[in-house]
Amino acid sequence: MANAFSLENRRALVTGANTGLGQGIAVALAAAGADVAAVGRTPPTETAAQVAALGRRLEFVAADLSDPGAAGDAVAAAAAALGDIDILVNNAGIIRRKDALDVSEADWDEVLNVNLKSVFFLSQAVARRVVERRARGKIINIASMLSFQGGVRVAAYTASKSGLAGLTKLLANEWAPHGINVNGIAPGYFATNNTTALRADEKRNAEILARIPAGRWGEPSDLAGAAVFLASSASDYVHGVILPVDGGWLAR
Repeated sequence: MANAFSLENRRALVTGANTGLGQGIAVALAAAGADVAAVGRTPPTETAAQVAALGRRLEFVAADLSDPGAAGDAVAAAAAALGDIDILVNNAGIIRRKDALDVSEADWDEVLNVNLKSVFFLSQAVARRVVERRARGKIINIASMLSFQGGVRVAAYTASKSGLAGLTKLLANEWAPHGINVNGIAPGYFATNNTTALRADEKRNAEILARIPAGRWGEPSDLAGAAVFLASSASDYVHGVILPVDGGWLAR
């Protein structure tokens, strides 16, 4: 059964792999045997060093995912550098915290373009290549607790992550017959750049910790098992799932 979780001879494209959750996922996939194409604005130097230490390759593909038109070029460049892509992890995301009354159209478009629109076109570009070569593929979308809940002061982010949950299910329905599994991971409250403000707010930090049964913020390494499972043949009969990795937050 252990071989079912192996990613030997597999190639993964991970967006936003510089730090945080994306870095944790990229390193986990490499530890399971995959080579990685990291797509983003800046070279993921630290992630590349960790992947190399595991004896795997990391190729950097420069792309601005706020421009959804960059998706096709990014996938083509990743395939040229690394080989055909078997696994796509749509992790890159941004957040803008404002009262809903103050959200501008520019704020809205920036968040939706990165968090949802680019995810669709990256997924489409990878899926087309998988279908053309009659292979199997795995697509993992990084959702959120706000794929299930409303939150406050993050209107565009909530809309994007709720939309991402629906998109995950739709693509799972359409692409399962082509041998492509589309699933999502919904991280709970993790210690990343996106949550710096929350963790710095003593009152809000205490409120969050009081609701997490595990009693702590998640660390990027806590996503390793879920990511490897959904990327591997162990999940071949899993389609359209949004898997919470939240320390028990939703169960509270």
